[in-house]
Amino acid sequence: MSTVTIAKLYEQLGEREQSIIAELIWRLLPDDVATPADLAAIAKSQEEYDRGEFIRHEDINWI
Repeated sequence: MSTVTIAKLYEQLGEREQSIIAELIWRLLPDDVATPADLAAIAKSQEEYDRGEFIRHEDINWI
């Protein structure tokens, strides 16, 4: 289904239905987007993990 078709269908809805659809779309969209710094930190942590540089859960004294 093309974007134009979706827009036309949306325009045919009543105001209440448009409001519901808009809310649904906002809920489906990610509320957080990874920045380049985030992606770099993720890559660095994956490299550290791959090298075995981590603390196992069971090795932590949680008390």
